[in-house]
Amino acid sequence: MTRFTVNNQAVEYRLDPATPLLWALRDASNLTGTKYGCGSGHCGACTVDVDGRAVRSCRMTIAEAEGTYVTTIEGLSRERSHPLQLAFLADNVVQCGFCVPGIVMAASILLRRNPDPDEAAIRGAITNLCRCGIYPRLIEAIGRAARAARGEEVISAGARPGIDPADAARVVPALVPPKLSDR
Repeated sequence: MTRFTVNNQAVEYRLDPATPLLWALRDASNLTGTKYGCGSGHCGACTVDVDGRAVRSCRMTIAEAEGTYVTTIEGLSRERSHPLQLAFLADNVVQCGFCVPGIVMAASILLRRNPDPDEAAIRGAITNLCRCGIYPRLIEAIGRAARAARGEEVISAGARPGIDPADAARVVPALVPPKLSDR
C-alpha cells in the first residue's frame, strides 16, 4: 500500500507500487483534470505539484510519491477562483484545453516561487507543449495572474462551473446559446 496526500486528503492506494502517479490520480481517484499526453514526460499535460515541484506524473511512480503532498488542477481551485484560472478565462487562453491543466499547475508553482516573473522567467518555467499555439496569450495571462495575486489587478470571474446555461449567459453575455432557428 502506498500512502500520500492528494489535494489535502490522505490517500492510500492498493495498486502496484510501479503504477504511474498519473494513472493512480485519473483511474483510482477520478481526478481526470490531469491529462495523459505523451507518456514520456515531454509534453507536460500530466504536470502536477508534488511538494512544490512541477512533476510530470506519467514519469513518477506512486512508490516515488510515498509521503508527499500532491496537488492536481482540481485541488488548485474547484471554483475556478485561482488567479491563473481567472486570467486564462479572461484572456481566452484556452483553445482545445487539453494541455491547460498541466500548464496551469506549472505556472502556479512558478508564481509561488516568483510572484513577479518577467517573460524570460515564464518561458523558462513553462516547458509544456501546446499544439494550439497559445503561447503569446499564455505569457500575458500568467503575467496578469501574477499581478492579480499581488493585488495590483482585479480579474472578474466568469461563469461558475455547474451553472445553468441561461444563468451563465446573464453573467457572461457571450455564452448565450444559439436558438435552434439560428442554426
